[in-house]
This record gives sequence, C-alpha cells and structure tokens, in this order.
Amino acid sequence: MRRLAVLHTVGMLVDRFKGLLAGVVPTGVDVVHMLDESLLRDLMRDGAGPEITRRVVAFATQAADAGAELIVFTCSSTSPAIDTARQVVRAPILKIDDPMAARAVELGPRIGIVCTTSSTRGPSEALVRDHAAKAGRDVAVEALLVPGAFDALQAGRRDEHDRLVSAAALEVAGRNDVLVLAQASLAHLAEPLAAATPRPVLSSPPLCVEAIRRHYAAG
Repeated sequence: MRRLAVLHTVGMLVDRFKGLLAGVVPTGVDVVHMLDESLLRDLMRDGAGPEITRRVVAFATQAADAGAELIVFTCSSTSPAIDTARQVVRAPILKIDDPMAARAVELGPRIGIVCTTSSTRGPSEALVRDHAAKAGRDVAVEALLVPGAFDALQAGRRDEHDRLVSAAALEVAGRNDVLVLAQASLAHLAEPLAAATPRPVLSSPPLCVEAIRRHYAAG
C-alpha cells in the first residue's frame, strides 16, 4: 500500500489537514498523521540544537520505516533540521512552506513575512532567501515577529491573536510586494487580509496541499 505521512508538532493541525487532503490524495494511498507536540515546545523553550535535529530526523525516519513514500512536515520551525533529515531519509520530504516560499519569490522582490513565534522567524526568512537564490532572484525580506500573539492563542484568546496579527500584517503588506503568513496557524487570516490589502497574501496549507496533489498527479 502506498502511504503519505503528515508529521505535525501542533495538535490542531491534524484535523485541519485531514480536511484539506480529503479528495486530494488518490484512492489507494494511505494517509497517516503523526504528532509530536513536544518537539515545538522544546524548540521554543531551548532553541534549535543538535538534540532537536536528532529528534526531527528520528521523526522522519519513523515515518519512512512505516512505509511512507512522501513525508510532509507541517511545522515551519523545524525547517533547518528537516534539511538534515533529507540527507538521511530516502523518501522525499516536503516542508509545509516550501511551495509558499517558492511562490513568494515569483511575486515580487520585496517580501514581508509575519510570524508569531521566534522559532519560526529565522527559518522562514532563510527558506525564502534559499528559494530566491535557487530561482536566481534578488529579494529583500522583512520578517516580523508579532509580540504576544502566540501567547494569546495558547491562552484561548483567539480574537486577540487575530487582532494583533492582522494589524501587524497590514503594516508589513504596505511596505512590501507580497505578504507571507509564516505559520499554518495563521492561515485562517489569509482571506480577510487579502480583502484588506491589494498585496498578494500567501498562507502555507493550501499551497502545500496543491503540491501534494501535483506529486500524485505526476505518478
């Protein structure tokens, strides 16, 4: 049986991706969702380091050992460690924000990124610059961390989170050619932000799912 493994570090993304992938993955492909919330919590607390990299590689290896022919990581913060996992695991690994970063560099030379965790800010900016280099494009990247937003979301104050992020995002959009919402947890704001700014607004889940669809369409 063919298998797609979707690896998460935030529990709420499991059901979200189950819904997004419904009807996208061909019949006969077994979709499994694997969750390790401790990875992101420890990364945010202790920062990136060899221990986190070992755990991300082990997470990907577990998926590969379970027969995954494609592995998708939905956590932007683990991006640098995924680069190491790609050298160890034979199955292709897709970062959730790979398609988004590739699209962003196509849309303009000034790219604004909004994130709510410090663990995401550096990896997201580096990923955009990496895709720009691969495409032979010169870009200016502004990566903004929205203080207090993630804490509000964790405390169940979603309205406060959305208000803080939206205000910061519109400011960033005004200074750039394209607005990137760095984390999957921000994806629900893409539509209202797109209605409030003439700049293109990108979020990772739909672009990632489209990349998965293309993967299977290509056989």
